[in-house]
Amino acid sequence: MATTKDYLQYILEQLSGMEEISHRAMMGEYILYYRGKVFGGIYDNRFLVKPTKSARALLPDAPMELPYEGAKEMLLIQEPEDRELTARLLEAMEKELPAPKPKKRKPR
Repeated sequence: MATTKDYLQYILEQLSGMEEISHRAMMGEYILYYRGKVFGGIYDNRFLVKPTKSARALLPDAPMELPYEGAKEMLLIQEPEDRELTARLLEAMEKELPAPKPKKRKPR
């Protein structure tokens, strides 16, 4: 089951107070970025984030779920409407996330 556009809009609305949030569609699901870094995604109408050290500390009771078959487990955000917690979470995670890889230039 792919994520619905309504659920995508709902999550983006919950994140709307934060600057530099972006997303990209990928095979019916959505990858989420904060300040250009991948922090999670929306998979089958579930808001999942990478299980960084700070994410685990801020969400100690969050269940781990597979975004899709063969992927690494991620933390399920159970209360996306808690904007204050989500903002603290992304600020803490951003420091731990790897910088985006530079795009390779195509040879001429």
